[in-house]
Amino acid sequence: MPAAREQAVAGAVEPQFLTAQELLAGSLLLHDVVVPGSVLRPDDQSESAHEAMVRLRPLTVATLALITKASREDASLMPLLMVKESLVEPVMALEQIRQMHAGLVRFLVAAVNRISGLDRDEVSARAVAASEIGEAHLQLARHFGWTPAQVAELTPGQVIAYLAGLKRMLEAERGSAK
Repeated sequence: MPAAREQAVAGAVEPQFLTAQELLAGSLLLHDVVVPGSVLRPDDQSESAHEAMVRLRPLTVATLALITKASREDASLMPLLMVKESLVEPVMALEQIRQMHAGLVRFLVAAVNRISGLDRDEVSARAVAASEIGEAHLQLARHFGWTPAQVAELTPGQVIAYLAGLKRMLEAERGSAK
């Protein structure tokens, strides 16, 4: 068997395998993200609405697991915790992030998803399908009758809003059944 492998590989270019250090390096990178003035101050149409930057780090699998666990009781915490854990500069407390306007949080969550490799590509979608987020998507598809493609088009904020609404509806149904 080894001889057959050697023959098959003899004319081919030997693949380069990544080292553990190379695989982990991406989670250590910092990303400077430009926040447009229109996101910071959506109602300010003047030239004074300047853009500025924040510094973000990608979320790791361990951090995502903790965020998921912490937001299990209150799904609205997920985007706030994602921003808090990713935001390097400026450092902000959770209560400060809660005071941001929703559009800014949505913008930052999208940036965190992008730098963490969680945007809508097929590999990320498969990994997410096996997670609690994937389970949430299944619940939404089952309850609302959406196709997987329709659910995949939802933003993280929309998923959280629909899950919170679904939870309230189910609790109200349980309350009226008593």
